[in-house]
Amino acid sequence: MTEVCFYHNAPDRLRVACVLAGKAHGNGRRIVVFAPDGGMARQFDQMLWTFTPLAFVPHVAATSPLAAETPVVIGTQFEGLPHDDVLINLGDDLPAGFERYRLVIEIVGRSDPERQAARGRYRAYQGRGCALRAHDLAQRSGE
Repeated sequence: MTEVCFYHNAPDRLRVACVLAGKAHGNGRRIVVFAPDGGMARQFDQMLWTFTPLAFVPHVAATSPLAAETPVVIGTQFEGLPHDDVLINLGDDLPAGFERYRLVIEIVGRSDPERQAARGRYRAYQGRGCALRAHDLAQRSGE
């Protein structure tokens, strides 16, 4: 059964995704990061290089010949993604084929449109019998 973790009230979705990808990689997990478009994929790629000065999270685009051997893969389409351990969804839609992943991570910002889209995904996951967990990032940061 797929476990789905929602991290809501994220001040910066991409930064939170970098932190979570780094933690998952540090725990030996293999991660797919889904970005809904090439611009966001490039932005996330750049952020992974710079978000922690003394750490390196090995990552490539899903189209790279090294994708199958690289722990973090960034893709804009779900077809042909090499890993089935962790999926970090940066899109607003329910990820196609999410059931193949052990863990799906949803990062929800603070805007109403992001929250509305996340509520729809939450209901969809719930309707498919996924184990759901929620983490309020505002409570963690003391906001």
